[in-house]
Amino acid sequence: MGGEPWENGVGVAVVTWEEAGADCLRVRTRVFVEEQGVPLEVEADGRDPGCAHVLARDPTGRPVGTGRLLPDGRIGRMAVLPEWRGKGIGRRILGLLEAEARRRGLRRVTLHAQTRAQGFYEAAGYRVEGGVFEEAGIPHVTMWKDLTA
Repeated sequence: MGGEPWENGVGVAVVTWEEAGADCLRVRTRVFVEEQGVPLEVEADGRDPGCAHVLARDPTGRPVGTGRLLPDGRIGRMAVLPEWRGKGIGRRILGLLEAEARRRGLRRVTLHAQTRAQGFYEAAGYRVEGGVFEEAGIPHVTMWKDLTA
């Protein structure tokens, strides 16, 4: 699958669930379950095998960030370990997910952004659609981006 060159000691690549699901889930469990209190049964929703995933690894191969693209064009499960935030990893993960969506012929992607991450997605060209709602007890907004522009 596709990837980006190493930057700041971190490699980011599109992966399948079969080859890297355990590493993706390790990052998501640390961020969503342990840090944010999302129940594991909500986080592990059973949809991962049908998704494209992006995984970021540090120079030792340890997973440090992830995200997924559902077949319908919804991006989700974006997570970067706390000690790796602010280094552009989330931007790179998002960029590869968008590139994978384009490769699959999708013209638009959507996502449910935690309201505290709304600015991150707006800076990447996403627009809010609708009002604030709760998902797993956390305020979110629906956002979308046109991939044809």
